[in-house]
Formats: sequence, C-alpha cells, structure tokens
Amino acid sequence: MLLPVNATFGAVLAVLLAVGATVAALAQLGRGRAHLAAGARAAVQLLVVSLVIGWVMRSVPLLLGFLLLMYAVAVRTAGRRLTTNGSWWWAAVPLAAGVVPVVAALLLTGLVPVKGIALIPVTGILIGGALTATVLGGRRALDELAARRGEVEAGLALGLPDRDARLEIARPAAADALLPGLDQTRTVGLVTLPGAFVGMLLGGASPVQAGAVQLFVLVGLMAVQAVAVAAVLELVARGLLHREEATTAGAGRV
Repeated sequence: MLLPVNATFGAVLAVLLAVGATVAALAQLGRGRAHLAAGARAAVQLLVVSLVIGWVMRSVPLLLGFLLLMYAVAVRTAGRRLTTNGSWWWAAVPLAAGVVPVVAALLLTGLVPVKGIALIPVTGILIGGALTATVLGGRRALDELAARRGEVEAGLALGLPDRDARLEIARPAAADALLPGLDQTRTVGLVTLPGAFVGMLLGGASPVQAGAVQLFVLVGLMAVQAVAVAAVLELVARGLLHREEATTAGAGRV
C-alpha cells in the first residue's frame, strides 16, 4: 500500500493543510481560510464519493446519474467563478461542448467500457480539465473586457460588430487558459509523472501500458480544454456570459 490510512496519515495531512493556510495568511494572499475549508471539504467529499462509487458501479442508470451529478457540480462551480448574476448557467455550454463529444467517441469506439471502474475516472478527469479551462478562459476574457472597455468602444466606433470588438480584446487573454495543459503535456515524463501513469503502475500495469493511458488522457484533455475555451470565449463575446459593472453612465454589461 502506497499510503497507509492511519494516524500518521491524518497528522501529516493536517500539518500540510496548516502550512498552506499559514503561509497564505502571512503573505496576505487572502486565502488562508479558503485553504482550511477546501481541505476539510475535500476530505468529506472523497469519503462520501469513495462509498458512493462502489454503489453506483452496480447499475448503468446509477452510473449515468452520478456522472450527471459531477457535471452539474462543475457547471455550478465554473459559473459562480465567472459571474454572480443569472448568466452563470451558460457555463454548462463549454463544459458539455468539450466533454460530451470526447466521452461519446471513447464509448462508441470501445476504448472505454460502460463500467464505473473505467468511465467514472476518465470522465472525471475530462470534466475537471474542462472546468479549469472554462474558469481560467472565462475569467481572463471578462477581466480583460472590463479593464479595456475603452478599446472595445473604439472598435465599435470604427464599425466593428459588438461580438468582433469583444473578441479582438478577449481572445488573447482567454487563450492563456490553454497554457497549463500544454505545459503539462510537453513536460510529461521529464518534469512530472501524472496520476494516471503512476496509478496504472501501482495497479500492476506495464510501463508501456501506463504510458499509453497517460498519453491518451493528456491528448484528450487538450482537445476538451481547447473546445471549452473556444466556447466560453464565444459566449463572452456575444454577451451571453457577462458581468454587471458600474460605469460613469450607469450599469453596463461586461
């Protein structure tokens, strides 16, 4: 067993959590309590999920219901990271646009069976990647539009459609959301050995099999994240996903 679940395990986790929260507080990063809350929440959620997964794997309807729950939580999380108004639910579009086609292709080709032991972790990895890309791309795009509102208005004055004027400003910023995934793929095996690779090795797979699974996950993630960023950028450019900001003329949509 790689990590025995005992008192030492709990003590080390508590120390690491305290270190993260303390450093964040001392450096005035404003995330000290968030560290503690995230750690406690993760512990509870993983305990519950560990028990639930063993149950849902017995039935395809339960399995699909669990996957939908994962997706719904991701939508809520991404949407609320992007905006606090009613447009948050548009975050469902980039998440679905990135994940659904890839998962469908994997199921149709038989690369991933309709079994919880395979479908849940693969879909979870893809949803997590889409969530990260959607939040980073959407936030960067919205922040850039708010900071450079004058340039958007200048584009409109030159005759650009509203969507095009927004895209010119937001696209370069949103594209930065792809960098973490690209860097992870470029440096795999040289800088890091990601979880899928290590997990396969610990499960008894050969290094070649583990490498093939990890390559599959990384390439799939790049596709999912590219689609998610493109979709969230389009939503922001069209004003469907927006923030309400105060301007000198009153309330404006960003």
